[in-house]
Amino acid sequence: MKTVIIGDSCSDLPGDYVASSRIPVMQYSFSLQDKEYFDDFGVSLSYEEFYQRVREGEMPTTSQLNVHTIVAMFQKYVKEGIGVIFLSFSSALSNSYNNGILARKMVLEEYPEGDITVIDTLSASLGEGLLLRSAVEMQKNGAGKEEIVSWVEENKLKVNHWFTVEDLHHLKRGGRVSGAAAFVGSMLQIKPILHVDDLGRLIPVTKVRGRKKSIKNLADVLQKRIVEPEKQIIGISHGDCPEDANYLKEIIMDCTPVKDVIINFVGPVIGAHAGPGTLALFFFGQER
Repeated sequence: MKTVIIGDSCSDLPGDYVASSRIPVMQYSFSLQDKEYFDDFGVSLSYEEFYQRVREGEMPTTSQLNVHTIVAMFQKYVKEGIGVIFLSFSSALSNSYNNGILARKMVLEEYPEGDITVIDTLSASLGEGLLLRSAVEMQKNGAGKEEIVSWVEENKLKVNHWFTVEDLHHLKRGGRVSGAAAFVGSMLQIKPILHVDDLGRLIPVTKVRGRKKSIKNLADVLQKRIVEPEKQIIGISHGDCPEDANYLKEIIMDCTPVKDVIINFVGPVIGAHAGPGTLALFFFGQER
């Protein structure tokens, strides 16, 4: 049986890689000033314009993947006798994974011979993207469905997610920090360092003072935690701060040369909650 690997737009992979690899991607949606957009890798609304509008005070809202969207995607392949692997955004950050499980049940009731696997990556942004990319490259190299699923399940909790933000007020909106902490932190240029834990949750880890120190902290964490860096393609995603992303890459390459670095925007669905100036780093370690 042929197999298709399906991702979602919160994986934040570069659009040209998704297109050239022909990866089916389910697109989250978001709204700005009551107009709905799809997270289509910056095609209908550029990343730069999205972040500029947020900087100017617009407050985006986001929506999860609904069951009907997922059912339609699964049906497209199952009715052709194609097996499905769906790598989903963390269940701790969205209900889309649960909707994927429900969609699977609905499709298999109609097509009981179907083969659908839904994986909760417990990951976000390019952390999810690194898993999706690895699965796709495995398939290109001849791996079958069972081997790919086993690899993702065995390695997803090795994907390190470390990030910092420029403006604490966006995290305040999402309930990640208190209003008082956001106010004082902004006044004192306090920058939190956060990561995604084994349950797929966003967890504050420490605080540093100043943007450059926060960026250096990310590089230090990678140096301590990465395994076999010379074999790794790591990820850096950013909320419209490419200079900071390239600065982080330079620091990393100076102290811990890696095989390659993917740099891309944090998409609007995650960016709506993290805000402009978000800088995130992703790599494989022994554990998260």
